[in-house]
Amino acid sequence: MKAVIVGAGIIGLSTAYYLQKSGWDVTVLERSDGTDNCSFGNAGMIVPSHFTPLASPGMVTRGIRWMFDSRSPFYVKPSLSWPLIQWGFQFMRSANRKNVEHGAPFLRDLSLLSHTLYKELSASPDFDFALEEKGILMYFKTQKTAEEEIHTGEIARTLGLDAEVLTSAQIQLLEPDIELNVLGAVHYHCDAHVYPNNLMAQLKKSITSKGGLIYNNAGVCSIEIQQGSIKKIKTKENEYTGDVFILAGGSWLPELTKMAGLNIPLMPGKGYSVTENNPAVRLNIPAILCEARVAITPMNGLMRYGGTMEIAPVNHHTNLKRVEGILESIPKYFSNLHPKMPDTKEIWYGFRPCSPDGLPYIGSVRKIKNLMIAGGHSMMGLGLGPATGKVISEICNHQKTSVNTDAFDPERFS
Repeated sequence: MKAVIVGAGIIGLSTAYYLQKSGWDVTVLERSDGTDNCSFGNAGMIVPSHFTPLASPGMVTRGIRWMFDSRSPFYVKPSLSWPLIQWGFQFMRSANRKNVEHGAPFLRDLSLLSHTLYKELSASPDFDFALEEKGILMYFKTQKTAEEEIHTGEIARTLGLDAEVLTSAQIQLLEPDIELNVLGAVHYHCDAHVYPNNLMAQLKKSITSKGGLIYNNAGVCSIEIQQGSIKKIKTKENEYTGDVFILAGGSWLPELTKMAGLNIPLMPGKGYSVTENNPAVRLNIPAILCEARVAITPMNGLMRYGGTMEIAPVNHHTNLKRVEGILESIPKYFSNLHPKMPDTKEIWYGFRPCSPDGLPYIGSVRKIKNLMIAGGHSMMGLGLGPATGKVISEICNHQKTSVNTDAFDPERFS
């Protein structure tokens, strides 16, 4: 049996890995050289703690307020783009407590499955991607945010997640080299982190060493459908046939699904990261600065700072104000951390694929019987990648899935 996977980010490669492991021949098509995937420049976090979808109560109000601040963490760029307008209306309809309560258990289970799979991968001699299970600290500076984060921690515990509220003094014992300027943090012991650059390279090597094919600069031009099934996918240079086709094209997923006659709403959420080599002061435990919505991860001897979510059509302009906003927020929490603004060429950016309700699309579609969708993971692609790949492989093999995927129906907006 042969599978053709479109997209060589963490979702596409994980899908290829688990299909290949179950006996499939796999071919992966990537539109670029692969290095602009969010899977490379992200914070490397595995986060069962992130069970709250992006579309949650309060995000619409915050988004409107932040639109007037060029350094804000969340921004919807005004545009006459019809897909953006549609996405915006669907996002507003989804940003409610009912959506959060419905989606939380599904996201939790998918994330916990990924955590387990990462541990299995890490134990394999083919992989060494610096998996560390120190958890993540969600820092807060204001009383209002403290109340929100402590309440979220309480919900996490009802979902079976290990979350502990810490005072500033308790945090100081964990981070003795850091000068703290915070009220406290919630320590999610259930979380972990990896070095994504090594992970991606090792996944590719594993797949190709076992006979899998990965083609870079192989953007899909058309999808040929006959009698309710995909017959072939065409690029500029070649055409590819298979028994099953999986679209895992990240923020380019709407273009791909449109070729198949489907409408899957999704918008790119542009984010930035800066990686500091040999930092003078280094965190022990990955951090999320709640008010600033900035992530900091110590990984493989480096320190990576990332953040912002700019919802807009794909563009390749580096907004230095947004990067400044990330870096300037850090000393407000940690007085002796002062990362410098790098040259523009050293700033990484990528496009997170955001669905309107903050839940990914995972599964088959009814209209085309040999087509699978795997995308829309927003900021959690790295954390949910292995689980998504595993689930897609189980669906292709007509097996019961390891977790319930009902909330991730690709056609739920149809």
